[in-house]
Amino acid sequence: MRQLFRILITILLPLMAISANAQEKAIVFGSVSDEQGNAVEYANIAVIGYAGGVATNSRGRFELSVPASIELTLVVSFIGYEKQMFRVFLRAGQRKELQVVMKVSAEELPDVEIIDKQIRHTNLQRLDPKIATEIPTLSGGVESIIKTLPGVTSNNELSSQYSVRGGNFDENLVYVNGIEIYRPFLIRSGQQEGLSFINSALVGSILFSAGGFESKYGDKMSSVLDIQYKKPTAFGGSFQASLLGAQAHVEGISQNQRFSYLTGIRYKTNSYILKSLETEGDYKPNFADVQALFSYRFSPKVELSFLGNFARNSYKVKPSSRQTEFGTVQEAYRLNIYFEGQELDRFENYMGALSLDYFPRENMRLQFISSAFQTRESETFDILGEYWIGRLENQIGEEQFGEVVEAQGVGSFLDHARNYLQASVFNIEHKGFFDLSKHYLQWGVRYQHEIIHDKLNEWELLDSAGYTIPEPPFTVGDPFPVYNPQLEMYSAIRTDTSFHSNRYSAFIQNSWNFRLGEANGYLIAGLRASYWDINKQFILSPRATVSLKPNWKKDILFRFSAGYYQQPPFYRELRDLQGRINPSVRAQKSIHFVAGMDWDFIAWNRPFKFVTEAYYKILDDLVPYTIDNVRIRYYGDNLSKGFAYGLDLKVNGEFIKGIESWVSLSLLKTMEDIKGDNYWEYYNEAGEIIIPGYTEDPVAADSVQIFPGYIPRPTDQHLHFALFFQDYIPRNPTWKMNITLIFGSSLPFGPPDSPKYEHVYRIPPYRRVDIGFSKQLIGGSSNFGPKNPLKYIKSAWISLEVFNLFQIANTISYIWVKDKDGKEYAVPNYLTPRLINLRLAVTF
Repeated sequence: MRQLFRILITILLPLMAISANAQEKAIVFGSVSDEQGNAVEYANIAVIGYAGGVATNSRGRFELSVPASIELTLVVSFIGYEKQMFRVFLRAGQRKELQVVMKVSAEELPDVEIIDKQIRHTNLQRLDPKIATEIPTLSGGVESIIKTLPGVTSNNELSSQYSVRGGNFDENLVYVNGIEIYRPFLIRSGQQEGLSFINSALVGSILFSAGGFESKYGDKMSSVLDIQYKKPTAFGGSFQASLLGAQAHVEGISQNQRFSYLTGIRYKTNSYILKSLETEGDYKPNFADVQALFSYRFSPKVELSFLGNFARNSYKVKPSSRQTEFGTVQEAYRLNIYFEGQELDRFENYMGALSLDYFPRENMRLQFISSAFQTRESETFDILGEYWIGRLENQIGEEQFGEVVEAQGVGSFLDHARNYLQASVFNIEHKGFFDLSKHYLQWGVRYQHEIIHDKLNEWELLDSAGYTIPEPPFTVGDPFPVYNPQLEMYSAIRTDTSFHSNRYSAFIQNSWNFRLGEANGYLIAGLRASYWDINKQFILSPRATVSLKPNWKKDILFRFSAGYYQQPPFYRELRDLQGRINPSVRAQKSIHFVAGMDWDFIAWNRPFKFVTEAYYKILDDLVPYTIDNVRIRYYGDNLSKGFAYGLDLKVNGEFIKGIESWVSLSLLKTMEDIKGDNYWEYYNEAGEIIIPGYTEDPVAADSVQIFPGYIPRPTDQHLHFALFFQDYIPRNPTWKMNITLIFGSSLPFGPPDSPKYEHVYRIPPYRRVDIGFSKQLIGGSSNFGPKNPLKYIKSAWISLEVFNLFQIANTISYIWVKDKDGKEYAVPNYLTPRLINLRLAVTF
């Protein structure tokens, strides 16, 4: 951490000096009305070249703090009216009044409104980045918003990973400023994960698509999250501190408007969270990162930018004991485990990207990007667990009710790992954008080189009933001794793999405006191509979206998308359950059909939007997998085909005037058919199925071949409901509240290392409510003396957050143990209980 802070101070001090002369302020105030003299509410007042701004109140009044001793241009704007501009030059402390009369516009809407209307014709959703800094969360702020959207599911508040419309974590694209972001390889639980790459304090734009996205986005099957970091226009920053860590950022621009900077540092420690889990021990997790975005504009036509990131995550734990009660009212058990040993994991990530933007014409942009990513990961542990299973007294009124009355078995396990991975990814890319009035042409080519070295050495030893212990050549009293000198492992993986590979990809897409009768139409069509020299596979992926907006009184738009989404394997998909690499794995395939509608309407004199999408996905050449917590283990071959279909609905708008809330509902069904998973069942003469070790008459008299057919995929969550709601005290908006509610129905699971058709059990539904209460300490109405340092603070909020408000024990996975008779028990691993967090947030 000391090194990180030294780096940040080294970066920030000269940058702050650049903006030191911009601290003196003046005030512009006044009113905004239309040509009939009516007050215009929510008109925007801003200064060209500077961040921020204000909006008029219900009486059309405003007050704006502006830099002093410099000539400024104020812009007053509102949808449907012409922009008004005013030049002002004020001394420090001076106040100037403006009376603004807005004229109805016969021209086009402002640029931002035009962009939003273009996005409406696509499958992308635009989200407010401010919410990402305010939402109560144990993981990433942006990802916490994504988890409340239709089609998105996540049953783990400790992780920033999410599934979309039946896909898994590895099927989601994430971009920051056009750079693809990779998630860690060796992470197996949310406790290890640490910080998400996306720094919420730096985010300026969030776009998300749950399917049917454009050709310009890469080769993955489920979703795309497109993040753009802010472009600073003035000096500013923020600071946050809570029981879970701290973060800070600064931004600014030079006097000549050519150089801008955006930097942030974060530190997170979730020991407070982990100490609330059932497994007691000494937890020492530390996660930190530094990010910076620097831009320099050489001329109006040339701009160079650099995005860099360094992250160091460390997770150390010495577990001591665990007690879990499980089962049913009729059959309740208690598991006690006593641990020895420790786990130490380290993850270091480096990323740097250089981007050059060239504008040869006003309607053309050429972009050249070079980036490099490197990760160094180690996972080491030796954990000895000795467990004891007991049956609980379940008869109410009995003296020993709730206590162990019968021992069911004892056993032990020893987990060992020495896993090391180093991966490097290098990219060179070109993108082009050409606006041809009625057409918008985009293209791109990309070369990627990968270097991966993976060394796995992990094994697990179980001793539940003596079946793993070597037997001596003779046992006293045994007339038929069995000689077994081998120590049998429950599982063991040992590999050492290195390889280099090259990927080539390109895309081209065009957009057209057209008319169909009285309806306005918009068509986006494109084609992607890629080649990977490991499996020698060349793929083509056509995609298209068409939208129609009828000339109706109601503002309704219809949209249909279809496309071919092929996902070439990365390293994870090549590695099978035994750690072996299969270089012949082909790209997984998904054909999307998405039909949607969105309706902009007014209710209670406030804006709302209703969006619904129905989809069907044909899946082929799938690589089957299992999920344990956030660890995905692939079968390492294209063994299955499948499908996914569902319905997504969302209503968002100003349920409370001036602030956005939403509610979403998703229905999903996804299944797969694994090739060659048929098996035989044998029956004795009594017609009983023969189970080795259990059936009294094990002599087979008949047999039947079973074909399981389509079985649920690991992400087959039939129902997902989410609510994000904000409110404030009407006459005192300095008091705010927001609440996040998520319900996800059960997910399939089965015994470890068992065939997929045996995964017929279901994890209980995921239910969680997080709530936050905030009070503004410093705001626009605060007045401080000229010598008071608090005058530089724009706002300060203190928040009380309650996670898992209703103390619901959600299950993320299971640990499997055996009793003395060889009976297996699935003991749930529970997620976090109710926790309270205190957070201070300051912007300046």
